[in-house]
Amino acid sequence: MSALPLAPHLIAWAAFAIGLVFGIAAQRSNFCTMGAIADVLIMGERTRLRMWALAAAVAIAGTAGLQLAGLIDVHDSIYTGTRLPWLSHLVGGLCFGVGMTLASGCGARTLVRLGGGNLKSLVVFVFLGLSAYMTLRGLFGAVRVAWLDPVAITLATPQDIPTLVAAHFQLDVRSAWLACALVSAGSLALFALSRRDLWQPAPLLGSLAIGGCVVAGWYLSGHLAWLAEDPDTLAPAFLATNSGRMESLSFVAPYAYSLELLMLWTDKSRLVTLGIASTAGVVAGALLAAVASRSFRLEGFRDTPDLVRHITGAVLMGFGGVTALGCTVGQGLSGLSTLSLGSLLTVAAIFVGAAASIKILLRNS
Repeated sequence: MSALPLAPHLIAWAAFAIGLVFGIAAQRSNFCTMGAIADVLIMGERTRLRMWALAAAVAIAGTAGLQLAGLIDVHDSIYTGTRLPWLSHLVGGLCFGVGMTLASGCGARTLVRLGGGNLKSLVVFVFLGLSAYMTLRGLFGAVRVAWLDPVAITLATPQDIPTLVAAHFQLDVRSAWLACALVSAGSLALFALSRRDLWQPAPLLGSLAIGGCVVAGWYLSGHLAWLAEDPDTLAPAFLATNSGRMESLSFVAPYAYSLELLMLWTDKSRLVTLGIASTAGVVAGALLAAVASRSFRLEGFRDTPDLVRHITGAVLMGFGGVTALGCTVGQGLSGLSTLSLGSLLTVAAIFVGAAASIKILLRNS
């Protein structure tokens, strides 16, 4: 790993650039996890689901490559600990899945829509950020800590699947990583590319770019921002992250930290972290893409029930995303790229929650 990390302001600018690429790619390709689930349920259309699968395949393959090359260690992330809070993953994922349906998209999609001029997304941003902060440190956090997080399984090894496989079958960990990455990334890529509908420039390049942004986030945080010995603690550190751990893209807790930074801007101890910078970058990238394609337009709520539905969805996403340690990007791409068992549980719960709520909305419409 790097002995001379980038300065915090350079890390922030690099994270902004990664978010910028993500925002452009997501806006031009119409990448949306909630939309992918809705397309399958309503129209039997799987193009956006294949886009998500290809982005996940790229993220897994790229992260495995960094891991095998010794450039990062996925065990430095929040996703691969030995403690598996399975109830938090399931409840948080279900809440997030329902919330993103009510709010017309997940945290990442909200940023893209905001960049395109959607004022509903501005309201979602604020309420999601407030809910996330309350779940991190406030009222909702008391519920999470008291009732959900204590329900967990403690494993003998880190919870990434390659390590679990290596320990169970007494294999070399590197070989297990290579095999698991090939199987998982290969299966997802095969599903994604098995139909010609994905072989169009926008969905294909968009998916590749989004998956690549996750890998770039890991490289930035886990290699370029890694400090071998913090002068204050004398322990290894990852600079410019809110968690103090290695991070890649995620769009729930960074909402809360973004609001906090805006409210405490004159506090010189506050830094623009990787999560905050990448969040701003997604909005900027989506704005640039929307203006360039002449699709930028202001859009507001239809009526009061529409407002209530979006606020409710935002609150559920804030609570669910923090409780489950991530969203459709934080767990669905970044977490999944570490092949974490908890990420698999969260992604499954998000899909179930979204599918169930979409079906209920269709039945009542």
